[in-house]
Amino acid sequence: MRVSLKWLSEYVAVPKDTKAFCDKLDLTGTGVEGVETVGEGLGGVVVGFVETCEPHPDSDHMHVVTVDVGAGDLVQIVCGAPNIAAGIKVPVACVGAVLPGDFAIKKSKLRGVTSCGMCCSKRELGFGADHSGIWVLPEDAPVGMAIAEYLGLGDTVLDLEITPNRPDCLSMVGMAREVGAMYQEDAKNPLGAMAAKLADVTAGAPVADTVSIDIMDADRCPRYTARIIDNVKVGPSPEWLVERVTAAGCRSINNVVDVTNYIMFLFGQPLHAFDADRLAEPDGSVRIVVRPAADGERFTTLDGQERVLSADTTVIATPERAVALAGVMGGLETEVEDGTTCVLLEAAAFNRSHTSRTSRNLGLISESSMRYERGVDDNPVEEISQAAAALLAEVSGGTVRPGVVDVWESRTMPAELTFRISRFNAMMGASIPAEFIVDILGRLGCKVSATSDPAVLSVVAPTFRPDLEREIDLYEEVLRLWGMDRIEPTLPGGRGRVGTRSAREHVVDVVNHTLRASGMNETMTYSFAEPGDMDRLRMTGEEAGSAVELLNPLNSEQSVMRRSIIPGLLRSVAYNQSRGVANVQLYEVGTVFFAREGKKSPKERTYVAGVLAGAMGQEGWNARPEAFDFFDAKGVVESLARELALPKLRFKALAADEAPWLQPGRAAQVLSGGTVLGWVGELHPLAVAAFEAQAPVAAFELTLDALQKSARPARDYVEVPTFPAVSVDVAFVVDEGASHEKLMQCMSSAGGKLLEDARLFDVYRDDARVGAGKKSMAYALTYRAADRTLSGDEVERAHERLVKKVSAATGAEVRG
Repeated sequence: MRVSLKWLSEYVAVPKDTKAFCDKLDLTGTGVEGVETVGEGLGGVVVGFVETCEPHPDSDHMHVVTVDVGAGDLVQIVCGAPNIAAGIKVPVACVGAVLPGDFAIKKSKLRGVTSCGMCCSKRELGFGADHSGIWVLPEDAPVGMAIAEYLGLGDTVLDLEITPNRPDCLSMVGMAREVGAMYQEDAKNPLGAMAAKLADVTAGAPVADTVSIDIMDADRCPRYTARIIDNVKVGPSPEWLVERVTAAGCRSINNVVDVTNYIMFLFGQPLHAFDADRLAEPDGSVRIVVRPAADGERFTTLDGQERVLSADTTVIATPERAVALAGVMGGLETEVEDGTTCVLLEAAAFNRSHTSRTSRNLGLISESSMRYERGVDDNPVEEISQAAAALLAEVSGGTVRPGVVDVWESRTMPAELTFRISRFNAMMGASIPAEFIVDILGRLGCKVSATSDPAVLSVVAPTFRPDLEREIDLYEEVLRLWGMDRIEPTLPGGRGRVGTRSAREHVVDVVNHTLRASGMNETMTYSFAEPGDMDRLRMTGEEAGSAVELLNPLNSEQSVMRRSIIPGLLRSVAYNQSRGVANVQLYEVGTVFFAREGKKSPKERTYVAGVLAGAMGQEGWNARPEAFDFFDAKGVVESLARELALPKLRFKALAADEAPWLQPGRAAQVLSGGTVLGWVGELHPLAVAAFEAQAPVAAFELTLDALQKSARPARDYVEVPTFPAVSVDVAFVVDEGASHEKLMQCMSSAGGKLLEDARLFDVYRDDARVGAGKKSMAYALTYRAADRTLSGDEVERAHERLVKKVSAATGAEVRG
């Protein structure tokens, strides 16, 4: 939010030291993202007096003027404005000036005539949309004075980051209240005085005679008010109003629209002005219906775009058609234009969640939606409507019909809380005076009263502070304004307590160390995801689970919580590849979320996931590194298993229908004994392409809980062998479908204690020598006894027993 210090100073004393003020805002929870000095962009623009004005010799619409820009300096300017004339005063941008939009003024020739500057319109200087002609200044404007100085633009504007829990600070009055509490200064609220002016501009028949309101769902719209302003003359806004809305970051449109924006920036209450004649029925009556949109209903917004609505969207409508998106944007059909003479002024409170989803789903982020989705207090709506109607009538020359149509279906009640001073000081580790606590809470809008216990206060939180729900929330408010830097840091109490890392933290440390040692880089991706991510990944079965939908998503592309880390990592791969980084090895330890039927909170799991794209190392003159494949990812998982001392690690091949997101034949389930740890494999090319990355990409995703469950804190001690081993090679001819895993299980079972190791060192296929549909798998076997040297007969018997059992279990034949 942009806050003009000049405007803010009308309601509270603002410190002169802007840097110290910004530092104080940061410390109290309001981030300052930027500081802008208004008028700096108008350097080189001065008040000029047009001495002469002659037609251009080679144009039927341009003129050549001589302008006095101060101290008797005359400059020649070619001007095409229809209202340029001798004897008027205008803003003149001299050569070297840079106007808003980085438009530099240079000496030039226009159809052969030299022009040394530019006479400016309001729009060219950033003061509204008027571009019909030159901005004619009052006769008393001093010639040669800088335009910024003449207009009194000595202002500083802060760009503030308002946290989502502080909707009250999205207004000048709210910020004045906050600054008053920061510096213990009195803050003013002009609402009462502005609303009182309504009586001076009221005339005509009561508004209730012609206007009615029907709210179909009170949850979507707790309160809706409407007033009618007659005899409106739509035109440019007065300079003070243009200055205010411009400083707030909004373009001046006309006096009616500017008033609605001014009130929104001042009080935080969004308003909307309709052309009432376009709402009226044939008999002149106006009926407003607040209802859900129909699925597929089409509506054209003020920006001229036709949008398709859903039932989740709330619309303001007449009995025949929708005329506005509640809390987001009005409709083009009922827009206030130059010919508008009767205005219906809406002031309402709308549901936060519906407004947020409408805004995100339609891609319409407005100043109104930003406030409604954070929460607009329904209690002061009618009084703010009074102030807005009075001001609108004042600047447009209109009159306000008596009364208001006010439908208030659901009222927000203030929270009644208790503040225990002794408990607060004990928790904060400080002795903050009770007088300070009472003063701060009062300045924040709370009603504080004493109880029978002097150490306990009764506090009624204001309805414009929806974040003050519990006693601890009041503690936070007092502490942040007291200053956490004033609290002396101390160690927490607790005798005999010795801190140590938990088993889970130890596992995470080993994971991070091992994966970094394997050449991977840790990253962090969004926990928010697109609803279609799992479909793109082709992970749509039971393992995908159900998505957790966000009530207030940042945008439609991040409207659910992720159920896998892989989509985020794939986006990172695509991002790097598109920028020429071919070799990408990333991993993340993060949380995924699954919906639980009938439960408010989701099921959370921590995954360890990684992706490997490209190759390990760059291509050289004498070597071309091989692209990452299944075995590289498997090797990373094996390294992790070794460091965690996972027992009985094995990889079970996954069929295509079991893991459609992985390449068939290059996919495996990772197990430690009977515990499923996760999966590893090469991602399916269609899944990779869906995220705009380039295949091949090897990946793995493991469950941290399963790793922690299987990890052993220490390995079993094994003595160094003192007796020699006997090595025997054997080749089994098996069916093509036989797996290495199956043969290893058979050999481990049959070899008993004497079989120390079995290693596959060759796979051979030859239809003539091995047989069609067959393959030869050769293993190097190591036999050893821990307590003696094995004899040849012992090894031979053990080996024969192994071969016999393997052949019986798998149908293998020993190749000669």
